Amino acid sequence: MLNVESIDLHYGAAQALKNVSLSAEVGKVTCVMGRNGVGKTSTLRAIAGQQPISAGSVRWEDEDISRMTPYQRARKGIALVPQGRDVFPLLSVRENLETGFAVLPRGQRRVPDTVFELFPVLKDMLSRRGGDLSGGQQQQLAIGRAIVMRPRLLILDEPTEGIQPSIIKDIGRAISFLRDTGEMAIVLVEQYFEFARDLADRFAVMDRGEVVLAGTRDELEESAVRAHLTV
Repeated sequence: MLNVESIDLHYGAAQALKNVSLSAEVGKVTCVMGRNGVGKTSTLRAIAGQQPISAGSVRWEDEDISRMTPYQRARKGIALVPQGRDVFPLLSVRENLETGFAVLPRGQRRVPDTVFELFPVLKDMLSRRGGDLSGGQQQQLAIGRAIVMRPRLLILDEPTEGIQPSIIKDIGRAISFLRDTGEMAIVLVEQYFEFARDLADRFAVMDRGEVVLAGTRDELEESAVRAHLTV
């Protein structure tokens, strides 16, 4: 289980997060929602170790990982699919997937069949350069690369941003499948309520660097969540 407890985060003198708490359980999806610029990505960066926190703690599987490096957290089973995908444009699809091997013991360094079952297009494009793929295909590749790491905690930052509707459905099915395996906790940042509503077990709604609503799907009213998503 992931427990983010009362974290603060600063970029220089600017405070991006204030007293943020959320949790995520294996076999469930926690969806972090809110308008642009309210601290969603900063929260994910804090969990993944890409930005140090100034107060509070991040605990994963009963261990305080607040001071661990991103690589150490990845070795603990934490995988981040960043906003913008960050695939390597000059590497082939196969080579992009194999970058996930870095945190694995030598005996586990293979691409799981699950990647190609969820995203068959990647199997057809293994020799294609990452930069030659469409935006939707790059998003599938980024998620596939994270799956290669055998994560226990999968963090996705707006995986539907700028993606065509057919691939959004594929990504939604993939997230549902990964949740239902019961092998990982999933934290999803999303702005589209309809997409999130069908996937999320818990919500954490943010505004101005703080969590202003939190609870299960049944506990929160849709109108209250939507009020924090409109400009």
